[in-house]
Amino acid sequence: MFIDGDSLQAITDARTFRRGREYARAGRVEKIQEHDSAIEAPVRGTHSYRTKLWQAAGKLRFSCSCPLGEEETCCKHVVALGLAWLGEGPPPGDQEEDPAASDLMAEIHAEDLRGHLLARDKSDLVDILLEQALGDDRLMRRLFLETSRSRGQDDEGEALRAVIDDAVSHAEFISWREAASYARGIEDAVDAIEGLLKAGKPGAVIKLAEYALKAVEAQLDSIDDSDGEIRPILDRLQDIHLRACRRARPDGKALAQRLFTWELHSEWDVFDNAASTYADVLGSEGMSAYRSFAENEWAKVKPVGPGKRDASEFHARFRITRIMETLARQSGDLSKLVEVLSRDLSAEYHFLQIAEECKKGGRHDLSVLWAEKGVGAFPHHTDLRLREFLSKEYHALDRHDEAMALMWSAFVEDPRLDAYKQLKSHADRSKAWTDWREKAFAHLRSVTAAEKASLQKSRWMPEPDNSRIVSILLWEKDVDGAWREAQTGGCSNGLWLELARLREKSHPADALPIYQRTIEPTLNRKNIDAYREAVRTLRIVHRLMKELGKDADFTAYLELVHAAHRQKRNFMKLLDQVQWH
Repeated sequence: MFIDGDSLQAITDARTFRRGREYARAGRVEKIQEHDSAIEAPVRGTHSYRTKLWQAAGKLRFSCSCPLGEEETCCKHVVALGLAWLGEGPPPGDQEEDPAASDLMAEIHAEDLRGHLLARDKSDLVDILLEQALGDDRLMRRLFLETSRSRGQDDEGEALRAVIDDAVSHAEFISWREAASYARGIEDAVDAIEGLLKAGKPGAVIKLAEYALKAVEAQLDSIDDSDGEIRPILDRLQDIHLRACRRARPDGKALAQRLFTWELHSEWDVFDNAASTYADVLGSEGMSAYRSFAENEWAKVKPVGPGKRDASEFHARFRITRIMETLARQSGDLSKLVEVLSRDLSAEYHFLQIAEECKKGGRHDLSVLWAEKGVGAFPHHTDLRLREFLSKEYHALDRHDEAMALMWSAFVEDPRLDAYKQLKSHADRSKAWTDWREKAFAHLRSVTAAEKASLQKSRWMPEPDNSRIVSILLWEKDVDGAWREAQTGGCSNGLWLELARLREKSHPADALPIYQRTIEPTLNRKNIDAYREAVRTLRIVHRLMKELGKDADFTAYLELVHAAHRQKRNFMKLLDQVQWH
């Protein structure tokens, strides 16, 4: 079968190929079997996925049991399998593999092993299995459960609890390298819980799912779950719990109490949004109990006014607020939702949330009122999103002057490009941009002049320049105007470089000294990326000097750079590799 890196890249995107390479190098591809012109192997991701590659009609085909694979999309597991087969696996160990033994193992397939095992004496196989189980926790737990099942012990409840405890409990911190293996052990226990649900024992499953959730939550602070191995287990347990509840129909009030308590205190969002997710399971009595629990807790939450902060624990307030929001949305009563959201008016954004909800509910009058309250409560440096929202509402009401007054305040407080763009977008609505643009530039020049005057009194301040005006003119595509402003009042290094890039074709003599000025500070960063950047810039300098007929000047310039930075050996190596034509 013909597989190479190019054929693998052709069936996927760059990001998936990169992640597949990481999986291959991390050793996530298990024993590869080759048969019938195909290769297949389990690849460890969130779960262990069965992955296969083969050729048909001259094209590389694939399959994988992961969600993407089921949608017939090439996934990282497929890429990992292909690269591992090509030899791009984890770094080799200290001992070299015996090639002869490796070839022999490749020739013996699963069918051969099955035939051999069927021919063996049963007692021999039992001894082999027990010996293996003594060193394999996952296998030992499986045998333990099967033995419990064969004895009919307590519908596996106690046995499964023991297995959950054994899989989850870990005395030491679990590094990210260990997290995948650790997660697979827990997944085996979750598989067994789901098996009970399929066997028609939803009542037992509810208790076991909650037991497992509590155990996993308690362990999460001791795990580096950077690869996201554990979070899907919590999600899966919650899904199993919900399905079990829909079958068993447990007491609504008792379930409501457990769900509410869990949702209120969980640090990992377990049973988040339970009032919505479990509404059909809780029924009217359960929902009534849930609301009662929530309202009792909500009564403890004190109103917070503009600029104030709640001294109580933030997360607790956030969770009960979220719960009350869900209940208010379920009721369809806008006034209840506003009452919940207005319990905390500590920030401008909270006023905006209320205004947006009122607008969604068709109450534009209330929407404007709440936005105005927010701007009034935070008149200075108001959240731009709130000002933007209210300005749009004013335009819709033909109150253009009020809209422009708001956006002008935002621009005056922060006279930079983003605020300028916002000012223009609103001035365009009232067809008055010419006047507002003139006013904006007058303000910009006034601010810059004031900054320069203050510099004379306070020498420690950074030197003011025309960066604001230059950035705005570049956004307006007035490159010549931006160049004049930069020449007159200066600008930031980044803007100078942008001007150089925009003018190097039409005005190479203008761009050349800008590029030359960047060489020294770039090299002073003293790392390989900086050296590569400096070489790229030197290539541009060389091209521009050549266009200006200054080849001899470049040779002299390059000698100066060599002499000044001869001690930077990595930079010298990079320079020596360049062919200056």
